[in-house]
Amino acid sequence: MALDKIDFKQFPTTRYQGSKRKMLPWLHESFKELKFHTALDACGGSGSVSYLLKKMGKSVTYNDKLLFNSIIGKAIIENQQYQLTENDLKDLKGTNPDIDYKKLIEKKFKGIYYLPKENKWLDKVTNNIVNMNHYKPNVLQYKKALAYYALFQASLIKRPFNLFHRKNLEIRTNDVERNFGNKTTWDKSFDEHFLKFVNEANNLVFDSRQECKATNQSLFDIDPYGYDLVYIDPPYIRKDSPNESSNYLKCYHFLEGLSMYHEWENLIDNDSINLRLLNTEMQNDFKKETILETFEKLIIKYRDSILIFSYKMYGTPSINFIKKTMKANGKKVTTLSQPYKYALNHQNGDSAKNREVLIIGY
Repeated sequence: MALDKIDFKQFPTTRYQGSKRKMLPWLHESFKELKFHTALDACGGSGSVSYLLKKMGKSVTYNDKLLFNSIIGKAIIENQQYQLTENDLKDLKGTNPDIDYKKLIEKKFKGIYYLPKENKWLDKVTNNIVNMNHYKPNVLQYKKALAYYALFQASLIKRPFNLFHRKNLEIRTNDVERNFGNKTTWDKSFDEHFLKFVNEANNLVFDSRQECKATNQSLFDIDPYGYDLVYIDPPYIRKDSPNESSNYLKCYHFLEGLSMYHEWENLIDNDSINLRLLNTEMQNDFKKETILETFEKLIIKYRDSILIFSYKMYGTPSINFIKKTMKANGKKVTTLSQPYKYALNHQNGDSAKNREVLIIGY
């Protein structure tokens, strides 16, 4: 059921890196010009674009290779009706005598990302989510997904830069004058943030009356058939940069760990200063050294659909390379662009470099 008027203020408010939330009105106008019903959001991330497509009455498949992101997709894209209740919230924040609480974060991550009392809170609530069991499986999967949604967003908002790329708790704790960041937000309790995001998650749930689902696969493992439109928002890679932030598993490994809490300890790279997960490079679909071949494979794989890349000026491969490869695979190509500012981006004053581009192949 497509909505005649979309209120973009009621969309997910995540601080996820590269989120297209601010661009949604522009994307909406662009999507309205295309004829399609089934859509694949192949690198779903924060879920903002999938949520837009769901609001437009499309049958949406949200996909992301990271497990924690796919859980977000299950909570707000696949889920059409279930919400967390006051009793659920009470159970999630309380202490259950029947649960043998693991203290993985309290013991393993001391002094890395959060204060000691915050680590204890994270252990308690994550244990409670893992041990939720008083619903039938078809309902429980969505209840857990909503709880994880709130947990992930609360964890993000209390982090400097909203990332886990460095061991930098001292940015919060040092008694210095600050000209960036949001100390008021950092100092709010996890309880406050968690409640806020539980309410947000509940308010995002609606029945679109169209089949929607969330998957957790590599782009190269997805069955490409059956999608009228495929939207790909890849990590941004520059020729002249180490591109640490293009590896999302390095930036959000802590959230990925929360999503597989009982297996987490055995997956940690203990030689890394901030306790990242093992094999973060191997799990990245977008590597600088093979990026041209990656885009060629994607264009060939999804050539039977309307194919859209959400891109940025001066990335690698170049826009011309993508257009040329699309045309070589039978596509007519159109590009649309608009200025866009990113947080903490030193190029924001350069309107020529800071343009978001849609490369559309019909």
